[in-house]
Amino acid sequence: MTVRRDADPARSRGLGALRRGGAVSDLLFLYVCTTRDVAQLRDVAGALGLSVQAASHTFRGLSRRGLAEVRAGRYRPTIAGVDFLHGTLQALASDLAERLERLHIVATTQALARGRIAAGAPVVLALEDGMLSARAGTDGASRGIARGAARPGELVEVERLEGIVPLRPAVVELLTIPEATALRPATGRELARALAARRGAIVAAHGLEAFLLAGRAAGPRPVARFGVRAVVDEASRVGVPSTIVVLDRDAPQLLAQFAGSSSPRIVVVPLDGTRRGRSRSR
Repeated sequence: MTVRRDADPARSRGLGALRRGGAVSDLLFLYVCTTRDVAQLRDVAGALGLSVQAASHTFRGLSRRGLAEVRAGRYRPTIAGVDFLHGTLQALASDLAERLERLHIVATTQALARGRIAAGAPVVLALEDGMLSARAGTDGASRGIARGAARPGELVEVERLEGIVPLRPAVVELLTIPEATALRPATGRELARALAARRGAIVAAHGLEAFLLAGRAAGPRPVARFGVRAVVDEASRVGVPSTIVVLDRDAPQLLAQFAGSSSPRIVVVPLDGTRRGRSRSR
């Protein structure tokens, strides 16, 4: 069984939509005509840094699409044009905000020392077990200078940052349990073995029955019961894998919660260990 999602329409919005030839000129033309009183094309051309001929070409294209018109001697967007302008700019703002959030551009930061670090020593920054970590050295994608000394396990202040910490999103597994065998002791033992094999993963459960099963099988490991989507989303972003225990009857409902462009990659794994499908949001 293969779990698929329809093509994400967000891929054609935001920055991706600007790849179409003339898209930027279209947006700027509509913006100028919305925010100014434009009687002549040379006014638009001057504002956009275009020739009058190029501005005329842009207007004709917008007019053919029903997005702009000449009304009462003024160049104006139509109702559809205003809607297009607002929707496109909002999608662009959302797309840029999401991209900037992933960059994590900061001037100084704190990191967990993964070894002895001397004050003023160069360090390399990386995500390890979901935590920003620093090691003495210079060979890495993100580097900085330790403001003070630190011993292993202590926090160290890092300044003069260079580069970007690589973010490699982790997979979220849906470990499905057949409803018919959920209460059998053998199922509990098999689940315990499966969770033990995922030692570094966050364990969560969807549904009360799954939570009780996971709680018994996970031993002392905590099992997330509430806010599961938020927990695994954050873990995935910092490279920590997650396993959500769920009865097979509840799996479709759980998968529906992960619809959208910001969802992590989902892999459905029956308790017998056979991967039956995967769902990728991006």
